[in-house]
Amino acid sequence: MIMNSLMFEKQQTPQPKIALFNLGFRPFFLGAGIFAIISMSLWMGVYVFQLPLPITGISSFQWHAHEMIYGFAMAVIAGFLLTAVKNWTGVQTLYGFGLFGLVALWMLPRILFLFGTPWIFIAGFFDLLFALCLIGSILYPIIKVKQWKQLGIIAVLALLTSANGCFYLGAAGLINQGVFFGIYGGLFLIVGLILIIGRRVIPFFIEVGVGYPVKLFNSKQLDLAIIVLYIAFLIAEVLIRNPWIVALTSMGLFVANSVRMVGWHTIGIWKKPLLWSLFIAFLWINLGFLLLAVNVFLNLPNIVVLHAFSIGGIGVVILSMMARVTLGHTGRNVQNPPPTVVISLIVLITGAIFRVIAPLIAENHYVIWVATSQILWIAAFLIFIITYFPMLVKPRIDGQFG
Repeated sequence: MIMNSLMFEKQQTPQPKIALFNLGFRPFFLGAGIFAIISMSLWMGVYVFQLPLPITGISSFQWHAHEMIYGFAMAVIAGFLLTAVKNWTGVQTLYGFGLFGLVALWMLPRILFLFGTPWIFIAGFFDLLFALCLIGSILYPIIKVKQWKQLGIIAVLALLTSANGCFYLGAAGLINQGVFFGIYGGLFLIVGLILIIGRRVIPFFIEVGVGYPVKLFNSKQLDLAIIVLYIAFLIAEVLIRNPWIVALTSMGLFVANSVRMVGWHTIGIWKKPLLWSLFIAFLWINLGFLLLAVNVFLNLPNIVVLHAFSIGGIGVVILSMMARVTLGHTGRNVQNPPPTVVISLIVLITGAIFRVIAPLIAENHYVIWVATSQILWIAAFLIFIITYFPMLVKPRIDGQFG
């Protein structure tokens, strides 16, 4: 009753003109979008134009991968979960100065990493502190209302934090292969988080969003099979590193997710950008599992295979979810996104094609494909920021707090 009363008072109180710290999605989506542009521009300078950057203890590729996983993707995860947990539990998550402090903990390591690795361990301290504070801020409302089913997401966040810790300990030479564990573990834990949350929200989004009655096929047995296969795959890929077990579990995930996606498909999604984009992102993740499965025979470039997950899967999911969540939580119609959203999604998906498919067809032009993909990534998130900046900063159009 007290919480409801407080929320009622907030909704009735005139809101300030700047609402950036009213709810988690606002500053973290804005920060992630801006960081996506800055970090990829810097990486393009380093990779394509040999921009000198003081990077020691880790490779420049590992530096780039870390910031995409624990900088860019983690910001979106933070913004999404702080917003979603409020909806799931009915308990207000961080806002105001508390949210500002959490964002500052995320920003400081990102700024330090832009200068290479001279301050990597200072960055690491605040990076891990950010992750622990995020877990605490999400765990509190879950425990308060005893929504124990949400603890699986907390477990994934804890594993992500541990993987990031391994990265820093590996960079310090304290854990053998720690940097590998941090990067590969982080990447595939985020893929796992997408599989978990996607199963919860995507069928619901489709059923309520296509504009006609439809009941999608979902199977508890299939869900359980995917969870078991995913855990086996994660252990095989990150810890055991056995190519045949990776291939078998990857093929199992490809088949199981294909069945799931057939059950989720209805023709109406192709008229809704924020539905077909999520569907295509899952197709990219599925392509990643297929490429890993056949890689034991074809010996494909591993870095190309990984980008099916990172750009096509994680990148497109992130852009689509940021666009949808921002519309819904600023009082706008998620069924009618701005036309620029379609452009940004098409640009990013095209970038994934250049990064994954083009090198498999014409490897001789690899640097050109990478540079083209980088430009398209920057363009996609620049379109997002230009379109969504006012929505993320200004109060909800319906006058509610959030």
